[in-house]
Amino acid sequence: MAKKRVLFISQEIVPYLPESEMANIGRFLPQGIQDKGKEIRTFMPRYGCINERRNQLHEVIRLSGMNLIINDTDHPLIIKVASIQAARMQVYFIDNEDYFQRKHTISDEEGNFFPDNDERSIFFARGVFETVRKLRWAPDLIYCQGWFTALVPLYLKKEYHDDPVFSKTKVVFSTYNDKFEGKLDEKFGEKAITEGVARKDVALLKDPTYTNINKLAFQYADGIIFNHKDVDDELRTFATDLKKPTLEYPGEQSYIEAYSDFFDKIIE
Repeated sequence: MAKKRVLFISQEIVPYLPESEMANIGRFLPQGIQDKGKEIRTFMPRYGCINERRNQLHEVIRLSGMNLIINDTDHPLIIKVASIQAARMQVYFIDNEDYFQRKHTISDEEGNFFPDNDERSIFFARGVFETVRKLRWAPDLIYCQGWFTALVPLYLKKEYHDDPVFSKTKVVFSTYNDKFEGKLDEKFGEKAITEGVARKDVALLKDPTYTNINKLAFQYADGIIFNHKDVDDELRTFATDLKKPTLEYPGEQSYIEAYSDFFDKIIE
């Protein structure tokens, strides 16, 4: 029997970014799922603050070279890869000079949100799908974590659902206490529209707040994980009303076991 395949799409992963609840889960959950006998692939953005030499990143020429059109502009997709030797795990990085060649993640050194974070998240989500298509690696389940990955469930269900690589794929979205103030660009919803995504599909992005971006991910996910005990009450209520499988974060000591069981439930 073929091994089940899980694709991990993370906003943050240790050791490439400093430790945080999200970055630690981004690092240790894939290893734990791999140790349980599943095949894995892992993706994150190649933020400019990641030291390529120290972390031994190198470009994968055969996967790079495609252009993604966002807001009527071509943006070259560059794929890099590095290995976490202790975990026998490769990490793929989505890179682009316009979006990721800056020395910070989602805010500048004064803490100001980058005004193009909407386009960066679109590029990241679509870049992962196009790269996995090139790899011809069909995942049984996608696990995505952090608001920066919130478009993944939408694109899976609307843009890539007919693609043989993704036609049987389920998706779990994991929300954190990573709330930002204010909104993303007011045209976020329009920019997210593709051949398979209609304006009505992104109605929540008319008001692109943190809460609505997470609601959009919930709407198209097959399962939802609350990765923090202080998750917004409005999001909890929204998830409950959707009547989809949900999982509370069980704590650092037992989350790998709990998530593994939850993944199996969603796949089956």
